[in-house]
Amino acid sequence: MLNTYLIGEIGQNHNGSIDLAKLLIDEAAKPVIDELFGLELKPWDAVKFTKRDLKEELSASAMNKPYTSPHSFGKTYGEHRAKLELNNEQHYELYLYAKEKGLDFVETLCAIGCLNMLGLFTPDRLKVASRDLTNLPLLSAMSETKIPMVISTGMGGVEEIDDALEVITKYHNQVTILHCLSQYPSEYKNINLNSIHYLKERYSGFEVGYSDHSIGIAMPLAAVAMGATTIEKHITLDRTMKGTDQEGSLAPDGMRRMVRDIRNLEMALGEMKKEKSQVVEPTKLKLERSIATKREMQKGEVITEKDVHLLSPGDGFRWIQRDQLIGKQLKQDVPADEVIYQSMIQ
Repeated sequence: MLNTYLIGEIGQNHNGSIDLAKLLIDEAAKPVIDELFGLELKPWDAVKFTKRDLKEELSASAMNKPYTSPHSFGKTYGEHRAKLELNNEQHYELYLYAKEKGLDFVETLCAIGCLNMLGLFTPDRLKVASRDLTNLPLLSAMSETKIPMVISTGMGGVEEIDDALEVITKYHNQVTILHCLSQYPSEYKNINLNSIHYLKERYSGFEVGYSDHSIGIAMPLAAVAMGATTIEKHITLDRTMKGTDQEGSLAPDGMRRMVRDIRNLEMALGEMKKEKSQVVEPTKLKLERSIATKREMQKGEVITEKDVHLLSPGDGFRWIQRDQLIGKQLKQDVPADEVIYQSMIQ
């Protein structure tokens, strides 16, 4: 059975609060129950946070520009960004907390200066944001750590992916390529999920997944059905909270429903074959058709094809077996519209 690697992207939906971040980790770690069949399903596999180095973020003029958005946490964009940043020690605390909850910890590093975090702990995977797919010096520094990497491709095509892989594979081949569209929220007409098939064929030596920025859970489900082995999706405690990513994220109920549906889909996809399933035998017995009398028939009569038709249940002769019945003599009376069994014929 498939085991899709599900990453709950917290990013900066913690709004600069480590307590809020822990509550999000709690939500990702909660058991997921399929109420219909009473199954406890595997929850999210990982949570992901983002670390920026504000000295390597934007130009000085951009950082000092007034930021008047309703989602602003500061008077300038620089102040806004600073309010949302957690320091290395806080990231380490969240790493330990996630591990206690049984979750992997994925870290998006947005600058070479952020790699100093690795002096405190080693994330399970390092993430390259779509904006940094062409930041080859950063990719080189990250891949030199030999930590498995996930790269988002929401702003690039095969040329940018090829360039990135050329840098990364100098050090290792543990790379997951995520199809992505850096449009927030993503319009369905622009998503082009068939890129997943294309990426799997072109980059067959690597894992291929999907990072979703659409509203809802339909696109991640479709991506898994198309072969994506990793799904990344923004998560939040409340979609009405302040913050640019909150509205497009999954709140706890959406988080639960996406995991439930993907885990059930993994089971449902099954194998490349078509055969009768043993679990349908009771239904088959009840509903399938058997050869039955069209009219009342007497002991000693010879059964002809014009004397029979098909009725449920399915515990008698199937139509393909009619040669075992047609031309045989009845050894008892049989009422109309009754299944003819082996014991009734000579």
